[in-house]
Amino acid sequence: MPLLVVLCFLLLSLSLFLLMDRLWPLPVESFEQRHFAQVVVDKEGLPLRAFADGQGVWRYPTTVDQVSPLYLQALINYEDRYYYQHLGINPVSIIRAAWQRIKHGRFISGASTLTMQVARIMQNHDKTLTGKVGQMFRAMQLEWHYSKTEILNYYLNYAPFGGPLEGVEAAAHAYLGKSAAQLSHAEAALLAVMPQAPSYYRPDRYPERARQARDKVLDRLAGDGIWSSKTVREAKQEPVYAQYKTRPMRAALLARELRQQNPQQALIKTTLNRELQTELEWLVKDYAEDSGQGMSAAVMVVDNKTMAVRAYVGSADFFSDTRAGQVDMIQALRSPGSTLKPFIYGLALDQGLIHSQSLLLDVPTSFDGYRPHNFSEHFSGPVSASAALLRSLNMPAVQLLDAIGPEPFYAALHNAGLNLQLPDGAQPNLSMALGGGGVTMAELIEVYSALGRNGQAGKLRFIPDQAKTERPLLSPGAAWIVQDILSQGNLGQRLYHDDLNTGTNLAFKTGTSYGGRDAWAIGVNQHYTLGVWVGRPDGAFVSDNTGRLGAVPLLRQVHHILSPESISPVKPDNVQLTTICWPLGTAENLQNKSDCHRKKQAYTLNGITPPSRQDHLSHALQSARVSVLVNNQGKRVTPQCYKGQTQRQEMAVWPLVLEPWLPGRWHRDELLPEFAEDCLLWHSQNRLEIVGIHPNATLYPEAGSRQLPTIELNVAGSGGTHYWFLNDQLISSHDKKVELKNLTPGQYQLRVIDQSAQQASLNFQVAM
Repeated sequence: MPLLVVLCFLLLSLSLFLLMDRLWPLPVESFEQRHFAQVVVDKEGLPLRAFADGQGVWRYPTTVDQVSPLYLQALINYEDRYYYQHLGINPVSIIRAAWQRIKHGRFISGASTLTMQVARIMQNHDKTLTGKVGQMFRAMQLEWHYSKTEILNYYLNYAPFGGPLEGVEAAAHAYLGKSAAQLSHAEAALLAVMPQAPSYYRPDRYPERARQARDKVLDRLAGDGIWSSKTVREAKQEPVYAQYKTRPMRAALLARELRQQNPQQALIKTTLNRELQTELEWLVKDYAEDSGQGMSAAVMVVDNKTMAVRAYVGSADFFSDTRAGQVDMIQALRSPGSTLKPFIYGLALDQGLIHSQSLLLDVPTSFDGYRPHNFSEHFSGPVSASAALLRSLNMPAVQLLDAIGPEPFYAALHNAGLNLQLPDGAQPNLSMALGGGGVTMAELIEVYSALGRNGQAGKLRFIPDQAKTERPLLSPGAAWIVQDILSQGNLGQRLYHDDLNTGTNLAFKTGTSYGGRDAWAIGVNQHYTLGVWVGRPDGAFVSDNTGRLGAVPLLRQVHHILSPESISPVKPDNVQLTTICWPLGTAENLQNKSDCHRKKQAYTLNGITPPSRQDHLSHALQSARVSVLVNNQGKRVTPQCYKGQTQRQEMAVWPLVLEPWLPGRWHRDELLPEFAEDCLLWHSQNRLEIVGIHPNATLYPEAGSRQLPTIELNVAGSGGTHYWFLNDQLISSHDKKVELKNLTPGQYQLRVIDQSAQQASLNFQVAM
């Protein structure tokens, strides 16, 4: 009979509960209406930037599986040790609390379970008997409708932690600067007790109160045997130190972009390294401040193996209006300067146009009316492909781009992910070699990664689950040779080498746009691809802001921070070291000994040693194994001046345009047989000649003066534009005339080259 009564009572109670549950359902919408703050975190889950919800509350989503087990141990064993056994209320705790209230006239210990605390968070109740009963009813409803894990997840996300903070994840980030998954024993105990009195126990304001509360939790855990005495003793020695940072601001520009791309995603995990990001942000800020008013800078670091972005500093100071800190210079369209030149050389290698030591021409040249100049306004004459790339000479790069073709070059970059923006209506042209067009640092780094990834350009990855994508740009051999050339530059002091040598473990290339508006330095090795930009976001002219002076020092500091172990890239099997000879450019063993004027050690692809290229020169002016007519005495003749018996004689010659920079023994007139007497007059009448002073003349100032008057010179034998050089320095590139002013005493050599590459020279001296 008693059992029947009990069963009837239980059945009646259950029916009453179900009726009340239907009449007063759980207000779960109160949770659903509370939006989480959006937080962008690094690859370890550390916060980079957070965006509060609509009410200004900071609440970061988490689950039981994502928080530290230490925190769960501290929370459950201190707040509700029978959490997994009761049905929302703990009758034993309620009876104990009531007895203590009667005996002592006040509450000694609470009776609230974690489920009851969730009920109070869901719907606040008065601190009356009626309110307490209502809270217990809601707790039982929660247990009826949700699992223990789901209820605990509510607590982890919505428990109060002082001010606008709700949830243990937001509290861990704000007070401790870490995720709730990384808490120590002491930190777990502190956060476990804080919701009892969030404002009273705030560790940033009241560290001593917080310490006492924490130690109380630790003592309970030691007494219950949850944690060992040694563990608790060591945890108590940990000081309570906390700051209050609800708004971390690292990688602010990237976080803004990712938030716009994922507006509904509460937690956005990135590939960044917060420690590296923080260090580089401070570095870039200091560097920009030292660079001048209005200057900004940007830095990106990419892991070549995964193409994961490890650091993203889009501006010098996000909060600076004078430096346009909210303009992302990593995504801004800017002139690339000379940064695209390595890919001209790489594609030329793949197409068999050059090897690493091919003879190129750094001389004044017109490409169908396009007349580029070097940054220094000087020319070097004969240069190897390696030296030309290292020294970022313009003429050789344009020479190779002309051979490749602007359209194929543009298409190769586009297919690899770099969308070079040309002016409206413009077609791909030779100016691309010198910075014509616009690029972003992000795309520039993608194609540069190919040099450290066997020729495969990777797509940047900002979030871990982003698919890895790569596109072919160069062959592994061409990528290795270009990287080897660029690694010969020294980051400490930029050195240029004409032959192969051992350099740093970072290959890098600089670039400078017109007027110093953009200074670039892009570095790559087997570990990373690094990008540096320095300039003014408004595009204003900046004096002396070059890649070498403005960007390389910052690149050097970034590389020093990373300082990965140096690993030399493995040379592909089809890259071979071969002895070649100038001026022909082919392998030594394929030439006559007399044709090998200068030997070099060159890296070649697939054993191919292409001959020297001068596509833009007429055949008569190119370096080649030429054939000349000689008479029976071995004197040179031409059909126009000699009608007798002749024979052909072959020998290697240099391009005529290089003679101002060549030793006299390699001039064409010295290499070729001298003209027969009958042909001397004909030859002299068809040569370019400087008119105005005699060869080897000595010039004096006028009587009574210590200054030489202006000397006007002219040329005979050609027309059009002429390039005048005084002691191998360009002094004029206009018509047939040139004026020499303010000459000081000394020896001088004057040379002139016309558009057809004819040249003439004479020596003179100035005396006082």
